[in-house]
Amino acid sequence: MPHLMLAPILLPMLTAALMLLLGEKYQRTKLLLNLASTLLGLGVALALLTWADHEPLRDMDVYLAGNWRAPFGIVLALDRLTALMLVLTSTVALAAALFSAARWHRAGIHFHPLFQLQLMGLCGAFLTADLFNLFVFFEIMLAASYGLLLHGSGRVRVQSGLHFIAINLAASSLFLIGASMLYGITGTLNMADLAQHVEQIADADRGLLHAAAAILATAFLIKAAVWPLNFWLVPAYSAATAPVGALFALMTKVGIYALLRLWLLLFGTHAGASAHFGSLWLVGGGLVTMAFGAIGMMGSQRLGYLAGYAAIVSSGSLLAATGFGQVKLTAGLLYYLPSSTLAISALFLLTDLMDRWRNDGASPASYRDDDAPFLTPELVPTANVNLDDEQEVLTGRVIPAAVALLGLAFLACTLVIAGLPPLSGFVGKFAMLTALLNPLGLGVSSAQPLGSAGWLLLALLIGSGLLALMALTRAGILHFWATYDRAAPQLRVMEGVPIALLLGACALLTLQAGPVMRYMQATAETLHTPGRYVQAVMSAQPVARPVDHTVQPQEAP
Repeated sequence: MPHLMLAPILLPMLTAALMLLLGEKYQRTKLLLNLASTLLGLGVALALLTWADHEPLRDMDVYLAGNWRAPFGIVLALDRLTALMLVLTSTVALAAALFSAARWHRAGIHFHPLFQLQLMGLCGAFLTADLFNLFVFFEIMLAASYGLLLHGSGRVRVQSGLHFIAINLAASSLFLIGASMLYGITGTLNMADLAQHVEQIADADRGLLHAAAAILATAFLIKAAVWPLNFWLVPAYSAATAPVGALFALMTKVGIYALLRLWLLLFGTHAGASAHFGSLWLVGGGLVTMAFGAIGMMGSQRLGYLAGYAAIVSSGSLLAATGFGQVKLTAGLLYYLPSSTLAISALFLLTDLMDRWRNDGASPASYRDDDAPFLTPELVPTANVNLDDEQEVLTGRVIPAAVALLGLAFLACTLVIAGLPPLSGFVGKFAMLTALLNPLGLGVSSAQPLGSAGWLLLALLIGSGLLALMALTRAGILHFWATYDRAAPQLRVMEGVPIALLLGACALLTLQAGPVMRYMQATAETLHTPGRYVQAVMSAQPVARPVDHTVQPQEAP
């Protein structure tokens, strides 16, 4: 099983290399290779998740890729958080690959190799245990994303792609500067070794340490789409093709993962004078990002923009909850993370289908002239309209199956993103609200004041859900109630199955909420006990060289 930790990185890398050897005339072969590799990657991720959760002797496993012990060699680390992110990545990737099989994979060249390289970068970023290799996998992920964003060409994609490239190059530069400063101060880039050095930093160098950490965090915050560094996200993600937009929903979570991992590892309660450094910035930035995303949703009518702002609201909620540094709140945000990501990815896929149905394949139509059918602008039934053969009011019509599928899927996305029952978005938000009000547990938290930041997060969690509900309901009215004179949408099986897969995963999280929350609670406890991570990485021993018994020892003269 330890060698299986390499599979999420090697499998997409080898698949991409193989597909690059094939010409563009072998599109169907590339598609099959892409689907097979992604499906196999999901199976590997599920196996690693099971292994990480049922390992009785330790909380994580370490793989020394070059057989050099930490901090000198390349180290891969697998714990519950890493396994969770691998499964989430593979699930969204499989849905995006299936959706692209309908038509989008033929819109440009090298789609499938870039798709696999994107997966390689994502999985490597989750598995690596040192900052240098984290930077390497970030660059692999970003290089592939540049090509994927431009897939399908067009002026809007090129314009958004240039902004996307520019801001990510700036983030990469900040990443290098911050990592270089940390190396100059501590002499290491291994995450576990960094955690050991933070407490021992001299007081004269602690300000430089905090500056380096702040610069590095800025790079991660750009990827996490914190305000005001998120101006690039909505135009870029909405301009991308539907499967690419669904896959890009994961990229903001890479920034969240890096911040959650490094902040709790380096600046937890064990960090001495640096304990909880930056927590107020995380909370404040997350709260402002939530408000910005919710207002953006209210001010948008395009479905692609709604999905982009929903991703911003999700990132803000996760950032703010991370900054509180509470175990139960971390468990709640870990449950909310996959739920919101799956729903946002499904919404990006739905955007393509609903816009195509709305415009019948033509250029985008105006949103200003849509009134609800058979209703006045004041939503009063129009007289002598919508009557049957006997001049009686027609009470209903048969809904085509494709319209019913789109409507139900859009309703499910709305419920999860807004955090309404009975789906997993409600469970995640309820868990975070419960942790805010009862940080020590029910019945024992009465003496713990919530504080202004806590009350503000509570209000924004509820308020952002309300604004998201209003915005998505308005979009649903425009797309479903004002469609009486349109033909039924033409959907393919390969377009409906991925959406059902993502929303089915949300339903599964709801049905298995008890076991999933226990998993998240165990994950949060491990994250808030960084000594386990440090001990596991630093104590990992290289494999001894096998003795060659065929070589006979020489006799002494």
